[in-house]
Amino acid sequence: MSQYSSCTASTPESSPVAAAPLVPGRWVEVRSLGLADYETTWAYQEELLASTLAIKTRNRQAAEEGRAPEPTPNYLLLCQHPHVYTLGKSGKPEHLLLDAEGLARHGATFHRINRGGDITYHGPGQLVGYPILDLENFFTDIHRYLRLLEEAVILTLADYGLSAGRIAGLTGVWLDFAEGAPNPRKICAMGVKCSRWVTMHGFALNINSDLSYFGYIVPCGITDKAVTSLQQELGRAVPLPEVEQRLVRHLAHVFGAEFYVA
Repeated sequence: MSQYSSCTASTPESSPVAAAPLVPGRWVEVRSLGLADYETTWAYQEELLASTLAIKTRNRQAAEEGRAPEPTPNYLLLCQHPHVYTLGKSGKPEHLLLDAEGLARHGATFHRINRGGDITYHGPGQLVGYPILDLENFFTDIHRYLRLLEEAVILTLADYGLSAGRIAGLTGVWLDFAEGAPNPRKICAMGVKCSRWVTMHGFALNINSDLSYFGYIVPCGITDKAVTSLQQELGRAVPLPEVEQRLVRHLAHVFGAEFYVA
């Protein structure tokens, strides 16, 4: 079993998000799915979500009967997807600039989904993470949850010498993020759903992505900012397993948890 401890990274002093202290017994199982079909992975998320919600329902009854609760699990699914565009609940269909023929020509599919946010792209060379966490095992604050996901990505990019951060009002992680910077570029998109404090969907970090596919959408509904990747910024391809390992280590740190691969 590979294990990632929260003790292996540090949060920059300038960060607005404090890392959580390690809580004994707080575990997250990491499942790497490789190149995975989008719809299949979505159904898998829904399955894990439903299973966790069922435990929480049983725990409510147990509490009424004075019985001890059953612990709820936490998961992190990591994968890449074949070329696919997904549109969140608040998204605008016109932000997809391809018709059915155009999608087929580019080997891409399109799905309307139940996360927040607008339209985004997933494809080979992009690291996609789907945390299925019971936030009642951590904290019940969805905004803090999003900020901690961003923080783990920011720390990962710092490992490669890149200064990344947030832009006020825009979820995700950016380069040239300071107000007035000439060329702000999004490198990681995020969109989540939360049901009874159990999360699904998550983040997409561009590593060796084919950025031309972003040219066929209005990414996240934002018209005046660019998209980039780790490869674009460094001028070389970066092994995805290397980035995955670093990112999981930073997630363990900011969430004060033990992440493990069974």
